Amino acid sequence: MAPRPTWQGHLRLSLVTCPVALYAATSVAGDVHFHLVNPKTNNRIRMITTDPDTGPIERSSLVKGYEVEKGQYITLTDDEIRSVRLESTKTIDIERFVDIEEIDRLYWNDPYFLVPDGKIAAEAYSVIREAMTRSGRIALGRVVLHTRERLLALEPRDNGIVAYSLRTRDEVRDPADLFDDIPNVKADSGMVDIALKIIEQQSGNFDPSKFVDHYEEALKGLIQEKLKGHKPKAIDAPKDTNVVDLMEALRQSLQKGGAPRAGKAASRPKPAKRKAG
Repeated sequence: MAPRPTWQGHLRLSLVTCPVALYAATSVAGDVHFHLVNPKTNNRIRMITTDPDTGPIERSSLVKGYEVEKGQYITLTDDEIRSVRLESTKTIDIERFVDIEEIDRLYWNDPYFLVPDGKIAAEAYSVIREAMTRSGRIALGRVVLHTRERLLALEPRDNGIVAYSLRTRDEVRDPADLFDDIPNVKADSGMVDIALKIIEQQSGNFDPSKFVDHYEEALKGLIQEKLKGHKPKAIDAPKDTNVVDLMEALRQSLQKGGAPRAGKAASRPKPAKRKAG
């Protein structure tokens, strides 16, 4: 079954406009989901919406409310919320083009696929995508998603465009708030040299197919064991490495060696950069 678009509207570059659709680039279909169950009856619990004064109430009759003071709400219907129509509600208006390296990784959020919505949109869409590819830059625009206006970074990829929602400045914490409290300890140069050799041993190319969610797999295994009536086994937590044993732990790690989990590279890889196209 074809996925449903997260958003539909128009992409605009100056006076060039074309209809587009935005689709989530990720899926959680295979995730393990839990329900709240009464262990005495093995029944799934129903969450009943309740007014503290009048009792249970139908969820369909509820409206959204914004608390202006303690216990005092301004209510808004869905129609009233939809009446707030910014241009970005239905149009991704490209505001500027930037080098991808200028955007701190802390700001990158969710990926989407931006595709032309209908055959008539294909030509204008391809012109915008090809121009971005040749310029080596990505586009920034705004869109309203889930009642929030989001900044989007548009990056050409293959014959399409990937859109990443970007976090706002207020959503990103200042690293100094936590990093400034880290003790300023001078690393022993001999230990660092050994650590570099361990990094060399474990260096490789990034292959996402080699990485699986081990926690998810362990949960599925636990469920299967419980189905068989088996009692799950507890796993001991790893012990911290004492400073006295750090050098010895590094030496043993170097001797252990071993192939990296994601496939070994012939030489030390250069730091990866996001590239347009």
